[in-house]
Amino acid sequence: MNQAKAALLFVGTLLTIFLPGAGTAQMTDNNSIVAKGAKLEKLGAGYTFTEGPAADRVGNVYFTDQPNNEIIRWDAATGQFSTFSDEAGRSNGMYFDKNGNLISCADEHNQLWMWDMKGNSTVLLTDYQGKLLNGPNDLWIHPGGGMYITDPLYKREYWERDAAMQQDGQHVYYLSPDRSRFFKVDEALEQPNGIIGTPDGKKLYVADIGAGKTYVYDIGEGGELRNKTLFAPMGSDGMTIDEKGNVYLTGKGVTVFDKSGVQIAHIPIDADWTANVTFGGKDRQMLFITAMDAVYGLKMKVKGAR
Repeated sequence: MNQAKAALLFVGTLLTIFLPGAGTAQMTDNNSIVAKGAKLEKLGAGYTFTEGPAADRVGNVYFTDQPNNEIIRWDAATGQFSTFSDEAGRSNGMYFDKNGNLISCADEHNQLWMWDMKGNSTVLLTDYQGKLLNGPNDLWIHPGGGMYITDPLYKREYWERDAAMQQDGQHVYYLSPDRSRFFKVDEALEQPNGIIGTPDGKKLYVADIGAGKTYVYDIGEGGELRNKTLFAPMGSDGMTIDEKGNVYLTGKGVTVFDKSGVQIAHIPIDADWTANVTFGGKDRQMLFITAMDAVYGLKMKVKGAR
């Protein structure tokens, strides 16, 4: 769990909609990205701390209850929940690859895992240059198959290892599609966390939650990052992006910025912390939000980027 590092920035004349269950908090939606008449819905509760939502090809969402070491599946057709794995390697951030495998940041042993749809796991990555990673937190998979991974240090009570920082800092890494190359792509962040890229594979967004900032980069042909630019004056835990290029940041609710970095919406959640967000559902228009002990859904006018 993290704490917000920056106050939310509100701009423009914003449409106000009151949300049931959100107390006196109100939603702002300057560009009408939320479906007309949509209400925030608590889809499920009773967990300990939800994280890492990722949607498969048909919109089913897989998310983690990290303290309980579980990956849970939400069925897009029925709305029912089932346990995908109860030996999840303390998975945090997750993402589906182009072959339908679920890739997870399994920080029980500071590794990267791959899951098939039968729930069988394979370890993909164990270290960097012979040393454990600090604790892989979130990832995004480029359309070409390369993986970008954030590696902050959040000390876990379940670690049997030395809890001190394992690497020389908290960095962003790139794993090549053939998994033969694994290297740092940004060594100048305080505490990288949320990460997401554009579906054309040209841009990458990385949240430096330690500095309270989110950056955007150009992606080079070999996976390297170029032209680092400040995108938003706030950090984020998890992140997602929609078909219009709007970027969704988390922490205190969900804050949405358009592709130019202007805030266009804020969705309050009646919870102390919003950890992560993705688009799911059979039409990929359900904003699926993990927040503390529950998961929420909000019908959107826009669809998640593919």
